[in-house]
This record gives sequence, C-alpha cells and structure tokens, in this order.
Amino acid sequence: MTITSAFRDLFTRNLRQSGIYIAFVAIVLFFAILTNGLSLGPTNLTNLVLQYSYILILAIGMVMVIIAGHIDLSVGAVVAVVGAVAAVLVVKNQQPWWVGMLAGLAVGVLVGAWQGFWVAFVGIPAFIVTLAGMLLFRGITYLVLDNISLGPFGEPFTYLAAGFQNGLLGGPGFDLFTLVVFGLVAVAYAVGQWRSRQARLAYQQDVQPMVLFVVQILLVAAVIMAFAWQLANNRGLPNVLILLAVLIIAYTLVTTRTVFGRHVYALGGNRTAAALSGVKVKWVNFGVMLNMGVLAAVAGLVFASRSNAAQPAAGNMFELDAIAACFIGGAAVTGGVGTVAGAMVGGLIMAVMSNGMQLQGVPTAWQLVVKGLVLLLAVAFDVYNKRRSSAG
Repeated sequence: MTITSAFRDLFTRNLRQSGIYIAFVAIVLFFAILTNGLSLGPTNLTNLVLQYSYILILAIGMVMVIIAGHIDLSVGAVVAVVGAVAAVLVVKNQQPWWVGMLAGLAVGVLVGAWQGFWVAFVGIPAFIVTLAGMLLFRGITYLVLDNISLGPFGEPFTYLAAGFQNGLLGGPGFDLFTLVVFGLVAVAYAVGQWRSRQARLAYQQDVQPMVLFVVQILLVAAVIMAFAWQLANNRGLPNVLILLAVLIIAYTLVTTRTVFGRHVYALGGNRTAAALSGVKVKWVNFGVMLNMGVLAAVAGLVFASRSNAAQPAAGNMFELDAIAACFIGGAAVTGGVGTVAGAMVGGLIMAVMSNGMQLQGVPTAWQLVVKGLVLLLAVAFDVYNKRRSSAG
C-alpha cells in the first residue's frame, strides 16, 4: 500500500474507526488553546483522571451490553446502592474497609444476576428491566441511608480512588516510577502493533507503509510519555488509573480473544443466526448483565472512595454519560458493533469537553446542551454510515 492510498484509506473506508481519534485530538487541542494550556497542566490532568474514572469503568461494561443489543439504565442507581451498603458497614457498623468493598461487589453480583434473570430467562427487554431497576435501587439507597449522607470512610478505603503511587523509584523533582510504567506501556503498544503488522503480512493483507507505521508509533508514544510527564510532575500515578488500565486490558482481551466475546458480538449482530450457530443466547445475555452489575459495583466503590461518603443522590445521570461514551466511541445503536477502546475514547471526549467547559466557566445548562448535541451527532453519523454502506 502506498502512502497516498494509505491516507485515502484513512479518511474513507476507515473514517468511522479513525474519525473518533481525530475528533478527540481536535477537542483536546481546542480546549488547550481556549484555556491557555491549563487543561493540559499536571494538576488538571490528574483531576481529570480522578473525576471521570468511574464513568470509564461503567462504559467498559455498557459497551458490552450495547454490543449484545441491550441498554442498561440502572447503573447510576447501582453505583449509589453499592456506596450506601459499604458506608453502612464501614462507617455505621465500624467494619473493616475490605468488608465494605466485598459487600459492595456482592451487591453488584446480586444486581447483575437479578436483572440478567429477567432479561435472559423471562425475556423482558433490558430497557424495561433496567428502568425498573433504576427506580428500585434508587429507592433502596434512600432506605439504606435514611435520606442522609453517610461518611467519612477514612483510610484505607479512600486509598482506592484518592491514593497515588509516588516515590517508589525516586526522581529529581518528578516521579520516576510513573515514567517507567508509562514507558513500558509505550513499548507494549509498539510491540503489539508490530506483531499485528507481521500477522497481516503473513496472510498477505495490505498494511501501512513502513514510514507511516513508524510515525504512528512515535506519535502515540510521544502522547503517552507527555501524559506520563504531567502526572509525574504532580502527585504520581493514581491508583484508580492502575485499576482502570487493568480493566481495559482484561476486557479488550475478553471481547477480542475469547469465545464469550465472539458470542456477544454474534448475539448483537443477529440473534437468530447466533442461536442457529450454537450460541447459548440466554446465558450470554445473563453473563452480559451480570458483568454490568459487577462493573457498576466497582464504579460505585471508586465513586464512594473519591467522595469519602455515601450519598442518596450518588450516581445521578451516570448511566447517560456511560451510554453516551459508548455511542460516541463508535458503538452501533442496533448492536453488534463497538470496542472497549472506542468506548474509552468516547468517554474521554465527554470528560475533556466537560472539564474544558468547567474551566471556561460555562454554565451547567449549556454543558448539558453541548453533551446532548454531541451524542445526537454521533448516533446520526452511525446511521449515515449504515445507510451509505447499504447503498454501496
């Protein structure tokens, strides 16, 4: 493939995949210019990670739900009820921090199994089941907390979302450990891309010209290390970023390298064909909803840890942010299409826009208007692409 054809391929056939990354870079640069670089400062980038990590965790589970052809409206309420249960045990009953976390995860498993049963085995649409769950779990949260906030959790519970790995390897004025970790990430990315390229060549498939391939690797590595440098010059590597990275890697492998992941895509693409191909439709649906419950619990614990308290209104609108992240990141409304990486980029776009508008002092009302328009345009782009593909 020549350089010219590679660029043409980038902006035509692969526009859906590459467009989201181009949009993300453009949005980051736009707010960096508006804020005179403040949005890319060490303190702001650290706060960005801490403030939106739980939305990204929810988006990982939500994208699998959407790929399977469903939607989950209850995750915000699940975040609230998990924090409430943990607070009652840790704050009110003076139980160890790990008891509260295990109980929160157990609540997530029970919620996922409950909703999975109604969706998979009873056959009620997930939209209805999770709408009922949104009301049910929000009500339980009010009952558990008796309509009042409960806190503080104190350490080490807050260490999950508010702690940092800093000073493990020292560093003259910056955290060397953070740079080493992100350096390994950059190397791993380069190795993965090289192996993917070699595999495509082995099957005699088209690949990028070597010049473009090297430029891509260097640009991504530069972005990774620039981000690492900013974190290293603030408080170091956030614990919640480590958790998020582990989840991203694990679920990328699950969706791309496992039988369950392939079955989720098959189910969302064509339920009837999937059933005829031997996919256990009911159990896949159950697994998807169960997984969403567990990840909602993880997000709930992260949010409670960062807030250092459980609040009756916790998680309000979180489900809409998670859903928007998935659709902006390329997930299809009809199911069968979507990636964990795309959902993460979609979530980061929402995070950067929200953070940038806050730094500019944009009123909350206008922030909601902008988010709504961005979501609408993302879905409209998905519909346009499908119609163009059908016509072609």
